[in-house]
Amino acid sequence: MKSIFNRFVVFICKAVALIPFKAIYIISDILYFILYYVVRYRKRVVVENLTHSFPEKSPEEIKAIMKKFYQHLCDISLETLKYSRMTAQEVDQRLKMSGLEVYEEYYNQGKSVIMLSMHYNNWEWIGAMQRFLKIQFSYVYNNMRSNPEFEDFMLRTRTRFGGTSVAIGHSVRTALSFAKSDTPQGLMLVADQTAPGNSQFWTTFLNQETAFFTGPMKIAAKTNYPVVLLHIRKTSRGHYEFCNYKLVENPAEVDPNEIMLAYVRKLEEIIREEPQYWLWSHRRWKHKRPADIPLV
Repeated sequence: MKSIFNRFVVFICKAVALIPFKAIYIISDILYFILYYVVRYRKRVVVENLTHSFPEKSPEEIKAIMKKFYQHLCDISLETLKYSRMTAQEVDQRLKMSGLEVYEEYYNQGKSVIMLSMHYNNWEWIGAMQRFLKIQFSYVYNNMRSNPEFEDFMLRTRTRFGGTSVAIGHSVRTALSFAKSDTPQGLMLVADQTAPGNSQFWTTFLNQETAFFTGPMKIAAKTNYPVVLLHIRKTSRGHYEFCNYKLVENPAEVDPNEIMLAYVRKLEEIIREEPQYWLWSHRRWKHKRPADIPLV
């Protein structure tokens, strides 16, 4: 029965993908009203996260950010499903690419890269960037053990323009294998996910002690692959700009902690500028730092 239900969910997702964008946003407005005013989806979590992250803001300012966040959450949820059927022409109409010369430079030098992004704006459209790159990149993902049918749908969606997917448990092995490749490769990590409480990297992020996965800095330090940041900006509803920047050029020459700190500080800067576009509904601060692990 569970498998049948999962397949039905995927069927609905595929059906939504056939709806024109204009209708998608009408549905999104309706969904926003239901989630925010009726279901009140994770509203307590969102309020706590925003209040603790921006103690200088008034309740009215927090509420305004929260409403924009829920509207955006509904938009990107439906946009993700729509992406599974978007043509290359539709992608070109809705995505602007900047900073791609960074990858061209490293490709010409024969260097593979570590690509760091975040749960900000529409990260599920990242796979479309492969169309514009010579570097072949692998998108690191977490397994959906409860719904393998939906996971398969999402993996096919993310890789439909040529990228590949790799489970998070194989990310280190994949990065190390790049050295054996005839052409430069890229490893894409959405690196702001909730890390376990025993993580060895804790720092102050948005006014709170926060754990981060150490994988990105360990991989970068071990391989000395340059680290590039992908910042997705929202230019209008359903339109985004993918901005790419050099973050750490020679990771082996710096303290590994500095690699993650460079990412965390840039992430914080981006969120503070337009906070409504980050994923506030996840329990990012559910762990407390163990006494024997220092803040970085």
